[in-house]
Amino acid sequence: AVAVFVVFSLLFGFTVVSEEEEAAANVEFDPVLYVDGVYDNLRTTIKDGAVDLAAILREIEPEQDGRTSKESLEPVVEEYGLVTPGDAHVYEVTTTGVVTDVDTSTSRGTLGLQVTGYEGPIEVRAYVGRRIPSDETSVRDATGLILFGDFREQTEYGRVASEINKRVVADLADIDVESLVGQEVQLTGTLMMRTQNLTRVPVGQLTLVPIEIVTP
Repeated sequence: AVAVFVVFSLLFGFTVVSEEEEAAANVEFDPVLYVDGVYDNLRTTIKDGAVDLAAILREIEPEQDGRTSKESLEPVVEEYGLVTPGDAHVYEVTTTGVVTDVDTSTSRGTLGLQVTGYEGPIEVRAYVGRRIPSDETSVRDATGLILFGDFREQTEYGRVASEINKRVVADLADIDVESLVGQEVQLTGTLMMRTQNLTRVPVGQLTLVPIEIVTP
């Protein structure tokens, strides 16, 4: 009987699934529980692996329109970051600099940063608002610890990024960002440059996701 069943499965193309596998597939994915198990390690890995932001910026030469060729960015990401399956360039970064302004006119508030050791044309900002854009996934992606293949579908992968971003916002919620204007801060976090289907990449303004902002 077993042999007949195997023959039928081969002929008609269905897959035999054990009761344990079926039960696992039917479990509702919980992004909160998942992030509970990885978030502290994610933060530690970013802090330990962070590279000097100024060093990255000095390697990028935007043209007058604020863009640069994707080809010119490839050696930079090979040395300092990694490329995601979606062809974004992501980096773990740390920097010091003076806060030039704070814009909280929208929920995706940002601060401007004059980066120590960089005097080029690229404007650097960091998210400090009540939310981080839904397509901003650099904290999830920059370490290489969380992989798309770890999930059953794209939706789960996206929900993890959203939950991580909520944790980042919560971690920064007690900072009086308005009081930072004119002060030197040390910022550690992540940076993403989207390059998918682009030959020339916008780099005139880069916005970081800070996991930590401290005053030295």
